[in-house]
Amino acid sequence: MPIYELDGKRPRIARTTYVHPTAVIIGDVTIGENCWIGPSATIRGDDHSIRIEEGSDVQDNCVIHGETVLGPRCRMGHGAIVHGAVLGAGVLVAMNAVVLDGVRLGAGVVVAAGSVVAPKAEVADRKVVMGVPGAIVGDLPPGMQRVGEDEDYVTAIPMYRDRQIEVSIEDCR
Repeated sequence: MPIYELDGKRPRIARTTYVHPTAVIIGDVTIGENCWIGPSATIRGDDHSIRIEEGSDVQDNCVIHGETVLGPRCRMGHGAIVHGAVLGAGVLVAMNAVVLDGVRLGAGVVVAAGSVVAPKAEVADRKVVMGVPGAIVGDLPPGMQRVGEDEDYVTAIPMYRDRQIEVSIEDCR
């Protein structure tokens, strides 16, 4: 798996975290316990630091760059981009959503699929953001921890770590 030190800054990845072999992690990156980093995710801490806290998942084809913090139990859906933002605990950035520089998302915020959160936006806890540009459309329903909580990649870590086997194309014919 491509993990690179850059200018003396080496990624720090907890032993309990799963990183897919095609993910790319560069430079000043810290990934906490029990995280799941999916295929083709790029986490690039070249000019800034990136911190991903425990229990978070960064799904297929996500990009994280710029001074970024993903709080505990955050979820980035397939193809999401977070660039220079701070996400509180339990935030969901859904598929193909974009969160731009200087954004601060409170705990439990949901950014809907395909939405774009404009630079320097601040969103209070448990709000739902939709659209381009993203607008707050309401509150997360009472009692709901977060949308998509039935799709827990973190609980799948043992499956990926213990039962995933790379095979050649010839093995598939």
